[in-house]
Amino acid sequence: MTEHVHDRTPAAGPAMTKQAGPAGQRAGTAAALAKAATLIEALPWLDRFHGQTAVIKYGGHAMTDAALRAAFAQDVVFLRYAGLRPVVVHGGGPQISAHLERLGVASTFTAGLRVTTPEMMDVVRMVLTGQVNRDVVGLINRHGPFAVGMSGEDANLFTASRRGAVVDGEFVDIGLVGEIDAVNPAALQVLLADGRVPVISSVARGAGGEIYNVNADTAAAALAVALGAAKLVVLTDVEGLYTDWPAGGPAPAELGNVISQLTAAELERLLPGLSAGMIPKMEACLRAVRGGVPQAHVLDGRLPHSLLLEIFTDSGIGTMVVPDGVN
Repeated sequence: MTEHVHDRTPAAGPAMTKQAGPAGQRAGTAAALAKAATLIEALPWLDRFHGQTAVIKYGGHAMTDAALRAAFAQDVVFLRYAGLRPVVVHGGGPQISAHLERLGVASTFTAGLRVTTPEMMDVVRMVLTGQVNRDVVGLINRHGPFAVGMSGEDANLFTASRRGAVVDGEFVDIGLVGEIDAVNPAALQVLLADGRVPVISSVARGAGGEIYNVNADTAAAALAVALGAAKLVVLTDVEGLYTDWPAGGPAPAELGNVISQLTAAELERLLPGLSAGMIPKMEACLRAVRGGVPQAHVLDGRLPHSLLLEIFTDSGIGTMVVPDGVN
């Protein structure tokens, strides 16, 4: 799929010259037919998702590697031109950690969530909304005036309250980490109706004006439900959910096979045994599907154009979570 996306714009100059001789012509014809076959394979998916909203949680390695960042922006613009309505929700964990490290502040995680003091919250807010959001918007807008950056604070998009974590049955205070209580998507719906691509940082406002750090997976799931999205897509740094993922962390020889599809009930049974880093992602998929989103996916963001491979090919990639009773 990657090759076909890049080849959509013809190159100028000698590259446009046909190959000489029958062998060269046959090779050129075969390559052209392969491209046509890929486009035809995408046709039913283009028909199915035309006009539908897809919420994409952007994070992990795809956010830090320059080539993958450019490919992600291309994918989002491709979706927009293909008639979908993409919405991007991003985190920025590596960028936040790097900035805190430069300030000499250590990062601590509990149950996969960053422990956030008031001082750290200032950094989180600055990095997510002032740096990462601007970067993502800029990458997408290289291809046209599509992306509009927002924070979860804007227009009361996300309203949150303080949450804690439970570790070994004990409640642990993790600071200014929020749980989303309400989503007000009115401003986003105006942007989508205007053909824009909202890019949202996972910061939320509390009912009393407090600012909370919200897990981006959780925020994306809540937004997908509120928008009635056709898909939630979570980009991560693994191929999907493995059959034998150990709770202590992945060891390549022990991972087993990637689960291509499972129901909400099957995922719920697996959740307690997952590693801390995968729990928020798979919980987000579960919440989205239980909230009415027909499909939720975990994809390997390290694979260029993984978003297009999932949406527009018959085989798809990664792990898909579907409602109970769906085969």
